[in-house]
Amino acid sequence: MSTLKLPIGYDNFGKVVKNKLNIVDKTLFIKELLDDKIAEIILITRPRRFGKTLNLSMLHYFFADIAYGEKTAGLFDNLKIAQAGAEYMLHQGKYPVIFVSFKDIKDHGFKHAYAKLQMLITEVYQEHHYLLGSPALNDNDKELFTMILEGKAEQSKLEIALKNLSNYLYKHYGVKPWLLIDEYDTPIQSAYVHGYYEEMISLMRSMFGAVLKTNPYLERAVLTGILRVAKESLFSGLNNLKVYSILNSKYAEYFGFTESEMQNLLVQAKLEHKIDEVRNWYNGYVFGGTTVYNPWSIANYFDEGTAKPYWINTSDNKLIRDLIIKSSDRFKTKLEDLLAGKPIECDINEDMVFGDLGYRSEMAIWSLLLLSGYLNVLKKEMIDDELKVTLDIPNHEVRSLYRRIIKNWLTDEQDDELYNEILSTLLAGDIDRFADHLALFMEQTISYHDFGNDPEAFFHGLLIGLTASLYNNKNYKITSNRESGYGRYDYLIFSHDLTKPTVILELKRVKKSKADMSEKQLNELLDKTAAEALEQIAAKNYLAEAKKLGATKIIQIGLAFCGKRFSITYVD
Repeated sequence: MSTLKLPIGYDNFGKVVKNKLNIVDKTLFIKELLDDKIAEIILITRPRRFGKTLNLSMLHYFFADIAYGEKTAGLFDNLKIAQAGAEYMLHQGKYPVIFVSFKDIKDHGFKHAYAKLQMLITEVYQEHHYLLGSPALNDNDKELFTMILEGKAEQSKLEIALKNLSNYLYKHYGVKPWLLIDEYDTPIQSAYVHGYYEEMISLMRSMFGAVLKTNPYLERAVLTGILRVAKESLFSGLNNLKVYSILNSKYAEYFGFTESEMQNLLVQAKLEHKIDEVRNWYNGYVFGGTTVYNPWSIANYFDEGTAKPYWINTSDNKLIRDLIIKSSDRFKTKLEDLLAGKPIECDINEDMVFGDLGYRSEMAIWSLLLLSGYLNVLKKEMIDDELKVTLDIPNHEVRSLYRRIIKNWLTDEQDDELYNEILSTLLAGDIDRFADHLALFMEQTISYHDFGNDPEAFFHGLLIGLTASLYNNKNYKITSNRESGYGRYDYLIFSHDLTKPTVILELKRVKKSKADMSEKQLNELLDKTAAEALEQIAAKNYLAEAKKLGATKIIQIGLAFCGKRFSITYVD
């Protein structure tokens, strides 16, 4: 454990400075923002826990004279922005600021999400309640203000509430306000996951359109989020918006810790000898050409003194899980390559179109994984107006997160024992017990909804899930859909320990020939098809690769399935 105390869970810049916590000084972000004379509205997208909220809070405390009832003067005197030049400090405390964080606007239904949004706007208005006493506001202004404060405004008035507030602040101060919006995309992503996307996107489009599109009362606006939601669906007609994603170099060094910042922290903590461990676990991200470390994980690492996954529990991964489990067989093959440490090539679209996710678009899923921090770009190039990238898994922490997500395709925490029994019996070559455990598992855990429209891809995913812990394991090599002999086998678990069995599986799907097929007839068909799968292993010499690698103890498995029902036959 280190004596270095980085802010963990702090999203209020004023408290960080006043509590004298160790900080990585990112205040030159303010300078670069002020130097950018072109972009009136800036959207910066970064994965969760990369300092977006704290940076926006820093802007709030810099530009506002008073933030949350406290004077901001003096907070920046010993920070880099104060040494950048007097012309920048002239902006400190000189603007009204509207700060809105949408991080908590998520729910299972639109009604409750809307109620939270209404309360959020009320809180924003409450911070500026002094405006009710301003002689610059007329009676109509104050009436509308009071309706928002009391939570009585109808949706049409809520949609223009932020624009109205910018107008009120300009009238009162004679200075145009800065608008800071944090996690703008959280309500949209939650709405997509829980099935009220159209209602929420319509509401957010109206709200953002009102406050951002040709708003004469606004000085500048800075938005942050994880995803770059397609302009057509959210920011239609907004021509003054500039977007900086993880693929852009501008502002890259202000979100996450750079290599030099990381080394300086290790020196302060007297942990220079831990640099290789820290790089392996938390480095690997490249934002716009700048190498960065995950700040959330680094702060927790210094606090606990142990290298382990910290980022893993900071979000629910339902959307990622659902997309992966129902993805195509081709997608799952690429995912296997990533888990095995092999980079992949694919097309990326930086603009998130949630409708594409509904069609299981591979481009949309890879784009989501990249923008959310689950993947890293090694190389990128534009070919025929398509952005083609080479991707890999950033580091050991994210790799462990994949394994957990993949394992959770199949099981809740209470099913761990059964999950472990399935894997251990398969690796031990006890196929009869493996079949018994798998049958129980399929009956109790797997939903028919998990099969989607591609049962073959589901069973491919099932095998990836069962063997997720074996990828990059020095004792095993996992491959699938690879050429061997005279064809392509389905799945191979090669054991480098030649005293333990290598397992090769061939899968076949069974379709009911008639709707009223009896259980006996289905079982007979499954048994027959499983035998055919086993025969195919021999007929096409699928054992060639395993034998070439030196395996002498090989278990051949034919598995036929129809929904949750399956049959296994094998040769040891």
